[in-house]
Amino acid sequence: MNSRENQLKAINRLLTIMDELREQCPWDKKQTIQSLRHLTIEETYELGDAILDNDLQEVKKELGDLLLHIVFYAKIGSETKDFDIADVANEICDKLIYRHPHIYGDVTVANEEEVKNNWENLKLKQGKKSILEGVPKSLPALVKANRIQDKVASVGFDWEEPQQVFEKLKEELEELQHEVSEDNKSQIEAEFGDVLFSMINYARFLNIDPENALERTNKKFIKRFQYLESKALEINKPIKDMTLAEMDVFWEEAKKGA
Repeated sequence: MNSRENQLKAINRLLTIMDELREQCPWDKKQTIQSLRHLTIEETYELGDAILDNDLQEVKKELGDLLLHIVFYAKIGSETKDFDIADVANEICDKLIYRHPHIYGDVTVANEEEVKNNWENLKLKQGKKSILEGVPKSLPALVKANRIQDKVASVGFDWEEPQQVFEKLKEELEELQHEVSEDNKSQIEAEFGDVLFSMINYARFLNIDPENALERTNKKFIKRFQYLESKALEINKPIKDMTLAEMDVFWEEAKKGA
């Protein structure tokens, strides 16, 4: 591993390259904070994919792409004299010190839960009116639901046992089925949302990340369907012309292989 000195040299090298690109490259010169936003989101998802695949070499690569974006934003901020990379680093350092009084102060904590609770309480002391203010509006709904539940649980608004959450899930499923039988589209959507919210809550009690769980199923489905596609090619028969029974033969083969 690199020494601290070499790590700092690498960061300094990146800052220098960013200066040069911003000054000399036609594409880099044109970029704004707004134009970079969608690219940053894309890079974040690519990092998430690498983490889910447990591909550490790819994680390293994607972290580099994301670090470039952070440096890029800071460079633009320095040009408008709003902030630079030192301001960005110092602000997060100050925040970490303030929110870890059990490390940098005289507060004592017994476990991880107390650390999380203190974190949320300190946020409220900083002027936030709600602990839910820290949940980004643009988060995907599944991730947002998980963050909402996690945050309200930190102040004691939570179930006590997993079985209670499971019973609530069954209740929500019954309500959904009732609305389906009534064919009330608006209420079906509302109750379906309640079912998903309860499922995400149940995952939290089982110590499962629902986003990771769903993506794992996505990957499994893709792998099996692509096996089905490959078999259709082998027998020279388009999938759309196959019966469900024919498809199911290959699907079961794919399940045995995965």
